Amino acid sequence: MTEGRPPTAGSASLWERDAEIATVVDALDVLCADRTSAGSLLVFRGEAGLGKTALLTETRRIAEARNCTVWSARGAETLKSVPFNVVRQLLQPALLALLPEEAREYLGDWYDIAGPALGIADPQEGSADPQYVCDGLVAAVRRLARREWPLVLLIDDAHWADQETLRWLAAFAERLDDVSVLVVVARRPGEVGGDSARHLDAVAAAAGRPVNDLSALTPDATAGLTRAALGRHADDAFCREVWAVTGGNLYYTVELLAKVRDSELPPVEGRAGELRALNRSARSGGLVDRLTDLGLEATRFAWAAAILGAPITVGMVARLATMNDDLARHCAELLCNDRILTKPDRPAGAEREDGELEFVHPLVATAVYTSIPPAVCTAMHGVAAQIISELGRGAAEAARHLLKVHPDGDEELVEQLREAAREHLAVGAPDAARTCLERALAEPPLPEVQAHVLFELGCATLLTAPAVTIEHLQLALAMPGLGGERRVDAVVRLSQAQLHNDQLEEAVRTVEAEAARHEPGPAKMRLQAVQFMWETIHGETVSPARSRRLAELAGTRTGRDNTERVLLILRAFDAMTHGESAEEAVELCDRALVNGRLAPGLGWTNQEWGMELLMMLGNTYAYTDRLDRAESLFAEALRAYTSAGWRGGHLSLANAFLGLAYRRQGRLRDAESTLREALVLAERVGRRLPLYWSATCGLVDTLLARGRVQEAWSVAEQYGFAPPYPSTIVLPDIRSVRGRLLLAVGRVEDGINELEAAEKTAASRGGHNPVLASWSIDLAKALAAQDPPRAAQLASDARRQAERFGTDTAIGEALRCAAALETGSRAVQLAAQAVTYLEASPCQYEHAAARVEYGIAARSVTELNRGLDLARECGAEGLVAQAREVLATGRGLR
Repeated sequence: MTEGRPPTAGSASLWERDAEIATVVDALDVLCADRTSAGSLLVFRGEAGLGKTALLTETRRIAEARNCTVWSARGAETLKSVPFNVVRQLLQPALLALLPEEAREYLGDWYDIAGPALGIADPQEGSADPQYVCDGLVAAVRRLARREWPLVLLIDDAHWADQETLRWLAAFAERLDDVSVLVVVARRPGEVGGDSARHLDAVAAAAGRPVNDLSALTPDATAGLTRAALGRHADDAFCREVWAVTGGNLYYTVELLAKVRDSELPPVEGRAGELRALNRSARSGGLVDRLTDLGLEATRFAWAAAILGAPITVGMVARLATMNDDLARHCAELLCNDRILTKPDRPAGAEREDGELEFVHPLVATAVYTSIPPAVCTAMHGVAAQIISELGRGAAEAARHLLKVHPDGDEELVEQLREAAREHLAVGAPDAARTCLERALAEPPLPEVQAHVLFELGCATLLTAPAVTIEHLQLALAMPGLGGERRVDAVVRLSQAQLHNDQLEEAVRTVEAEAARHEPGPAKMRLQAVQFMWETIHGETVSPARSRRLAELAGTRTGRDNTERVLLILRAFDAMTHGESAEEAVELCDRALVNGRLAPGLGWTNQEWGMELLMMLGNTYAYTDRLDRAESLFAEALRAYTSAGWRGGHLSLANAFLGLAYRRQGRLRDAESTLREALVLAERVGRRLPLYWSATCGLVDTLLARGRVQEAWSVAEQYGFAPPYPSTIVLPDIRSVRGRLLLAVGRVEDGINELEAAEKTAASRGGHNPVLASWSIDLAKALAAQDPPRAAQLASDARRQAERFGTDTAIGEALRCAAALETGSRAVQLAAQAVTYLEASPCQYEHAAARVEYGIAARSVTELNRGLDLARECGAEGLVAQAREVLATGRGLR
C-alpha cells in the first residue's frame, strides 16, 4: 500500500497487507468454486501488534460478502488452562442454534463423544479417552462443514489456545483433503513449548504452503499512515520519528497517532521529540499511569476484567470488583473512552450479551493483568472462583481461578480441585485433570487424603502417560491413607502402567510383594491372579515350575467367582502357549464363561482386571481352532471400546487381535486393513510399547501370507520390527515372524539365527505351540538343503508337538512341513494328509497353501485349481501367482 492511501474505517490496520489479502482471496475463490474441492489452511504469524486480528477481521468481511458461513474463536493468555475453550467458541454457537435432536442427527454416533467436550451434552460416567474425543471433534467439524458450505473457520491468537483445542486443530488440519472448508489461523512466533508447540508445528506443516510471516511497517508505510491519520502536512522528520519509536509495530503506531491527535501535538519536526513520551504512555508502564489517572474504581474495574478474561460483562466485573451497577457502568465508560476496553465487534446478526466488553488488544489485557499487585491478584482469583461456584457453573469452570490461589492447606479447595479433575476427565481432558490434581497436592491435602489424590492423579494419566502414572501411584502406595480395596486397586493399576511402559519384571514384583502382605482371601487371590497374568505375558521368563504352580492353583477352581474365572483363563492361556492339550485349554476357557458369555465384572471396559486377561481368553480360542469364538470376543472388544470412547491403546489392541483372528481364518484382506488401523492407533500412544509390537508383528505376518514380501519388509523397516524385542509375549511369536521375513527376503543366515533364538526361548519355557510359534517348521524348511538330518528332526519334533496339541491346524501344518522335506510318492502322501487335516481346520489360508502344494506334488490340475480358488478367496496373492505359474507351464500335469 502506498503512503497516499486515503484513510477509511478499519484501513489503518491493513497497510502493507495486499499480499496477505490476495492469498485470502485466492483461497476463498477455490472454496466457493466447488463444494467438492479440497479444504485449505492459511497460517499468519507475526509478533504482537502487527495486525493479525485485523487481517482475520478483513477475511471475515470478504468471506461474508461472498455468502460464506464464518465461525471464529480466539485464544486468551489467561484461559490456556481451560480445556476445549477455543474449539467451544468456534462451534458452540452453531450447535446451540440447533435443536438437541438436530445436533444429535448431524453429529451422529459422535454426539455422545464430542458433545460433552463442546458443552452441549452431559458427559458419560468415567473417563473419556482424549484421542477418541479428538477424533469426535474432527468428525463433528467435518459433518458441519458439509452442511454449512462454504465454511470459513478463523482462529486468532492460536498460541494461547488450550492444549485440547490444539490437538484437535492439528488432527483436523491433516484431514482437509476431502472436506471443503477454509481454515485461517493467526499466531505469534514462539510463545509456547512442549505439546502445544508440536501441535502448532503440525498445523503449519499441514498447510502445504509456507507460513505467511507478517512484517512490521516500512518507514514509507508509517509515513503514509501518519499522514492519513494526522493530515498531509505531517513532515518527513516527524513521520520518521513515528517509525523510529514504534519500530513499525502497527498497533503501537495506531495508538501513538491516537495520542498525538488527543494531545493536539503538531506533526512537525520541532515537536517530534515528544513522541517517545507519548509512546511510553501507550505501553504497559504508561498504561498503569493512565489507569491511576482514571481513579481507583476504574483501576479496580480493569483489574477485575483482566482476572475474568473472556467473556467480560459489566455485571460479572461489578460483582468481582464489589461495586454497584451504576458505578460499574461509569467505570466501563471511562475505560472505553481511554481505549483500554471496547465493545466487541460481532458478525452481522449475532447477538451481543448485555454489557459485554473486551480489551482493545491482548497487549493491553496482558499489561493490565501484570500490573495487579500479586497479593491482590491471588485474592481476586479466589473470589472469582467463589462467584463461579455460587452461580452453579461447576468446579471445572472455577478451576482456572483456583489454580492461581496460593497454597494454604484449604481442605475445601482440595475437594473442589478433585471434583474439577473428575469433570475434566469425563470430557476427555486428562492434562487439565492432572494440572488440577497436581495443584491440589501443593495445597497440600490432609495426610489421610494425600494418598487418594496421588491415586487419582495416577489414574488420570493411565491411558496417556504410563511413566507418569507409575511415579504417582508409587508415591501413593508409600504413604498412609490407602487401604482395603482401593490399595489393591492402586497396586493393580501400578502394575498395569508398568506393563504398558515395558517394565514387566517390575509389574510382576509389584503384585508379588503386595500379595505377600495379605492373609489368604479374595484380595490375596486377586493379586496372585494378576501376578500369574503378568508372568504369562512375560514370555521370556515363564518357566515350567511356574506353569505347575498355576495348574495346581487353577485345578480345583470351578469358576464360581471372577477371581476363579481369571485363574481358569490364565491356566488355559498358559496351556495353549506351551502346546498342551487344546481340548483341555478350551474346556478351561468355557468354564470361565457364564452361559457362553463374559461374566459380569469381566467385561472389556471393566478396569478391575484389565483388557489383558480377555485378550488371553480370545487368543486361546484363536490358536485352538475356535476362531468363531475368538472373532466374536475381539469384535465385542472393538464395539465396547468404541462405545466407551477409548481411542488409545485399548482400541489399538482390539484391532490388532481382531486382525489376528481374521488372519487365522484366512480373511487376509480384512486382517490387513484392521491391523493397519491398529498400527495407526498404536503410533498415537507411542512406539516400542507392547501394543505397538502386536500391531506391527500381525501386519508383517499377514503381508507375508499375502505374498507381498517387499511390502512386509518395508513395514518392518518403517516401524522398527527388529531386535531388541519387548519383554512381553507378542502374538504371533515375534521371532518366528521375523525369522520367516528374513528368509523370504533372502537373508537366509540371519533368518536361521532368528529362528534358532526362538528355539532357545521355547526351551526355556518348557515347550511351545507349533502354530503360535512356528519357528520349528520354518527352521526345518530353511535347513533342508544344508543340514537334512537336523531338518528331519525338527519336522519330526513339530509333528509330535502338533499331535500333543491336537488341533487340525497344528497337525496339518506339521504334515505340510514333512511333505516339503520329502520327494516322490512319500511327499504326495504327506501332502494329501495335510490337506485332509487343513480342510477340517477353520484356517483357510493354510488350507489353500496345502491344496496348492498337494497339486504341485501330485501334478494335479484339479487340486491346483481348487487351491487357486481358495487362495483368491483368501486374498493370498503369492499363492495365486504360484498356482497360475504352475498351471501355465502345464508340464507333467494331469
